[in-house]
Amino acid sequence: MRVVEGEVGVTETMRGALEADEISAGWRLACEAEADGAVTVEVAQWTPRILTDEAEVEVEPREGLGIAVDLGTTTVVAQLVDLTTGEILGIEAELNAQARHGADLMSRVESALRQPGMLTELIRRQIARMSAKLAGGRAVEEVLICGNTVMHHLYGGLDVGPLAAVPFRTPKPEAVVMTGDEAGVDAGRVEFLPVIGGFAGSDLLCGIIATGLHIAAERASIMDLGTNGEVAVAGGGAIRCASTAAGPAFEAGGIRRGMRAGDGAIDHAWIDGGAMVCHVLGGGAAHGICGSGLVDAVAAALDLGLLKPNGRMADGEIGLRDGVSLYQGDVRQLQLAKGAAAAALALLGGAGTHLYLAGAFGNYLREAGARRIGLLPRRARVTPSGNTALRGVRQLLLKPGGRDESIRRVLERTEHVELAADPGFQDAFADHMALAPVSNWTGM
Repeated sequence: MRVVEGEVGVTETMRGALEADEISAGWRLACEAEADGAVTVEVAQWTPRILTDEAEVEVEPREGLGIAVDLGTTTVVAQLVDLTTGEILGIEAELNAQARHGADLMSRVESALRQPGMLTELIRRQIARMSAKLAGGRAVEEVLICGNTVMHHLYGGLDVGPLAAVPFRTPKPEAVVMTGDEAGVDAGRVEFLPVIGGFAGSDLLCGIIATGLHIAAERASIMDLGTNGEVAVAGGGAIRCASTAAGPAFEAGGIRRGMRAGDGAIDHAWIDGGAMVCHVLGGGAAHGICGSGLVDAVAAALDLGLLKPNGRMADGEIGLRDGVSLYQGDVRQLQLAKGAAAAALALLGGAGTHLYLAGAFGNYLREAGARRIGLLPRRARVTPSGNTALRGVRQLLLKPGGRDESIRRVLERTEHVELAADPGFQDAFADHMALAPVSNWTGM
């Protein structure tokens, strides 16, 4: 945050994370900030651009209103839907209120084990408040929710203990169904859709349904590159899927000057006249770099000879613009994230002829940069597919009669692969850490 008026002291942690000119300009780490008097701070540049979805889907008409919710580790998106026509009447999107208790899933699990019930109450209150705002006093028949396995357990009030250690298997993958009163939501019923296995939840289930992966004629795949990376490959009438702990690097978490994709974020970089050029969202000065910008900057740095394929920098940092730089630790975080995601796709059988790229990061990712660093294979056709989890949960909300059968068919065909137990994963992970184009894992 930037202090506009008032005084916020500078701690040693701030001195280690911020440059001297940034401190002089008023920048502080909010998590370290203390003030004795009133202060005014600037935080608008950190407002995220949360991805929604408004694609048309088939409708089995019924009376009333419904709410479709994509409960992600980082963000929560809810849509108010006319159950008769399928029309989207309103959208609410927020950062997940649980994020203050950990950016990744394992941090949430640890927090839930230390303080049972706290994260459940927090997320139920948030969804209830978002639903009430959308409904505006009107009656809601049903709230249908999708999310990964940890979100499923936390919202449903289930024990997350089985998800805290290998083999990360839950004894309760089924849908969680509650009355509105039980969930604290002003609605007739609330359902959190069933999970697939491991950390692969109903968000991936909905992504498979939204993209038609389960009925694809040729080998095809889907990747959702969020904090909890999820991958599925379909072919020969079967689907293999896995979740991978990519970490928050794709959303710029753990990056020294990382920020979400909002105003002030470098979101795109390219080479012009032998030098790197960076685009900033909002058109103003750069305050940091988001995930898509990180991938582009690393790809450009490779082509300029500022980075080696093993990720080593020629110098200690690479200047981007407006005092924002790329550091060695940033590159290592990206390598870990992309290595995990790419290795998962390779071990599941490869991308096939068509790769659907789901989620906000995938929507804004530049294909050329992602292929250059080996995050995406060179030969597969890549389609940024938006928020497939939200589209899929809305499809199921509007298909009450065939919902259970659709879910059953997908779950019966889907095998969850526990990567930690795969003897080849560590070698594949190491191989895919290199920042180089890869063409031999398309499953063709």
